[in-house]
Amino acid sequence: MTVTAALSTGTVSALAAPILQSEGSPLDPVLAPIYTLLDLWSLLLGALGDATGVGLLQYGFMHRAILVGLCIGVMAPLIGTFLVHRQLALIGDALAHTAFAGVAVGLFLNGVFSVGVSPYLTAVVVAVIAALLIEVISEVTDAYNDVSMAIVLSTGFALGTVLISLNAGGLAVGINQYLFGNLSTVSAENAAILLVLFGIIVATVALTRNQLLYVTFDETAAEVSGIPVAWYNRVMVMLTALVVVGAMQIMGVILVAAMLVVPVAGASQVSRSFTGSLLISVVLAELAVLLGIGLSYYGEATAGGVIVLVAVAIYAATVVVGKLLEARGDDSAPEVGSIEAEEDAVATSD
Repeated sequence: MTVTAALSTGTVSALAAPILQSEGSPLDPVLAPIYTLLDLWSLLLGALGDATGVGLLQYGFMHRAILVGLCIGVMAPLIGTFLVHRQLALIGDALAHTAFAGVAVGLFLNGVFSVGVSPYLTAVVVAVIAALLIEVISEVTDAYNDVSMAIVLSTGFALGTVLISLNAGGLAVGINQYLFGNLSTVSAENAAILLVLFGIIVATVALTRNQLLYVTFDETAAEVSGIPVAWYNRVMVMLTALVVVGAMQIMGVILVAAMLVVPVAGASQVSRSFTGSLLISVVLAELAVLLGIGLSYYGEATAGGVIVLVAVAIYAATVVVGKLLEARGDDSAPEVGSIEAEEDAVATSD
């Protein structure tokens, strides 16, 4: 289908949706190039929907939701793979609750002072600060990471509930979409912010992969070799905060941590190497996201919950596959705790 045909068959309304939703935002000048990319993406999916007759591809908000979901399917397991092998699987849950506090801060500022700031931006700021606090508390007090995570989680959720109670009339209604996620509330501005976060996360991991890998599997040896372990620990928790805020749009605060853990756990059942586990976890996450979005759309259910249920079902399937491979004596079948770092990657970090 040509561009002219797509425009004449109603795709214009879907294409214009991002522009209309972002109108008047103070971030418009900065995000203008990304809005153009969103328009092209919407045009592509709109034309595909017209050609195939797939209902969910006829709406602009679904175009943005699918794009956000695809990004989440990459960046969540990309960071989650490092977290799971560092036994920090629960840090996503802690940062999700502090991101909730960040959303409450944004809604409070908008409701009381009419600031006009995006709640997702305040969530990014608060989540990053919370991530750093987790590391600082562990370093200063010599407490275990789970202790500092529990403190930060409790503080974040308490701050969010207090801010909501101070202005319950406006905040209680607006907070639900952040708690449970909502496909229809993924605005152009939020999608553009997510793309920026996606670029930061992927670029940072690409540049620091070897160092992060070394720190993940042998922190003591990494420190002896001269790698600033504390710095890379902070980088990892800050990247986790960015993933949590980005995924919160469709997953919601309550379920966002699942995408950091479940696909990685599934990949670990069928892969022996770290890189193999990472790639498979991305594939599993994308499958869960796309199936979850489709099922939630046609079943009129909450997207975040459906995505997590699909991810858990896929995890159960990988467990079965892993056990079958192990029973057959397949050399490629991983054993529990047998995920290994690539030696060349560790060597280049020295």
